[in-house]
Amino acid sequence: MYFEGLLDAIFGQRFNPVYHLGALCWFFYWIVSITGIYLFLVFDTGVNVVYDSIEWLTHDQWWLGGIARSLHRYASDAMVFAMLIHMLREFALDRYHGVRWFAWFTGVPIIWLLLTSGITGYWLVWDELAQYMAIASFEWLDWLSIFSEPIANNFLREGSLGDRFFTLLIFIHIFVPLALLFVMWIHLLRMARAEINPPKAIAWGAFGLLMVLSLVFPAVSHPPADLSKVPVVLNLDWWYLFVYPALDWMGAGAMWATAIIFSVVLSIMPFIIPHRAPTPAVVNLDNCNGCGRCFEDCPFGAVTMQPRTDGHPSYEFEAIVKESFCTACGTCSGACPSSSPYRRGEELITGIDLPDVPLTAVRARLNAEAKRLTGDVKIVVFGCEFGGALKELESDVVGTVQMSCIAQVPPAFIEYALSRAGFDGLVLSACRPGDCYHRLGVHWTEERLTGYRDPYLRPKIPRDAIRVSWARPTEMGKIRRELGEFVQDVTNSKKKLTHDSRVELESVAGE
Repeated sequence: MYFEGLLDAIFGQRFNPVYHLGALCWFFYWIVSITGIYLFLVFDTGVNVVYDSIEWLTHDQWWLGGIARSLHRYASDAMVFAMLIHMLREFALDRYHGVRWFAWFTGVPIIWLLLTSGITGYWLVWDELAQYMAIASFEWLDWLSIFSEPIANNFLREGSLGDRFFTLLIFIHIFVPLALLFVMWIHLLRMARAEINPPKAIAWGAFGLLMVLSLVFPAVSHPPADLSKVPVVLNLDWWYLFVYPALDWMGAGAMWATAIIFSVVLSIMPFIIPHRAPTPAVVNLDNCNGCGRCFEDCPFGAVTMQPRTDGHPSYEFEAIVKESFCTACGTCSGACPSSSPYRRGEELITGIDLPDVPLTAVRARLNAEAKRLTGDVKIVVFGCEFGGALKELESDVVGTVQMSCIAQVPPAFIEYALSRAGFDGLVLSACRPGDCYHRLGVHWTEERLTGYRDPYLRPKIPRDAIRVSWARPTEMGKIRRELGEFVQDVTNSKKKLTHDSRVELESVAGE
């Protein structure tokens, strides 16, 4: 989080690339695909001419084919890098447990499909590097003894390979990326409104960097493959080809064992590391009108709409919660039109709510904090459990209410706090934009405040009485500073209002 804070200072919160790693993987995939189509059009699959066709493309047509080849290579490397950081980041931020197990689990085959795509691409050049990789790869496969004859025997002497070998390689290099695309699509199935396109500024910046690399360090081939010689000097692409030095060092059997153990451990991590499962949201059909707002806002597709089961004559649909998909973020209860604190009764029962953090308890906490404060002004801070430590902010003028996610706060609660509960100001504090633990909480909250999303904050609510402070737990100093400035602004505003009212009363009395 400290490192990401540094990147925030450099790029700004909206354009920090680490918040868009998944989308960057998709962006790099499309670059690889587009450049790969062009390379395929001019690629000659004949065993004796394949190397010459790549050399012509690289040097004679450097202004198009050469740049396309370099972009193809560097975008592939960038995709591996983005995938690696994305995986490590999700693990570090504990975003692979519970409902998120599906995305983590389906991410494991993406690793191997991506590596296979890159390795088969290097084979197609058929230079000394491709020769070394092909022999090492097939010797690794031969260790399994599943073929009638060792495949590596095809590389014993010059002339032992035919054109069909490269036709097969082309087929593999096309099929594996298509399989990769399919698994990437599956990877996002449980993510509502998944981001597959990074912000334009980040996309253009990444593309510009790839272009600079392509022009300054163009991708070139090793000398042509010669089966009568053993390659001595090889320049490896370590993002893809790190497995080959490991294979030479460990041996085929140990390499197979390492790959299998790594894959299995990575796949079962969401299930073997302890994690507290949240209680899913619950629908109260008596208060559900089937409007579908919870369905539209759920970040994980946990809410679906189905025909009414209670026979209500006025409403056609009802909300259903798929418990295995629910992260208990509370976004649904924040979107429900029945989540109004103005409703009468001791207990506030809404159309959909969280059993662990019900809105009736939130209203009770809000009222209790208003009574506790004894200062000249009263400020309440709504915060999420993954933002800053709210307890550290409490004082005689500041009260706090913790939510599961900031999107659990209905706009009606903001209005209630500033009118009925008697607070002079309100602060919304949560994760950074683009880095919400529950994916869309900050985004939906901002749209509700600005009136772009239902339920929205009504225009009559004074916006100068509301502040947002998007910050992570490592930025408590920032939150305190912004809160202190807001308290001072509210205090000055209240003093000015009191002074203006007194002057107006004296003027009326004088008349």
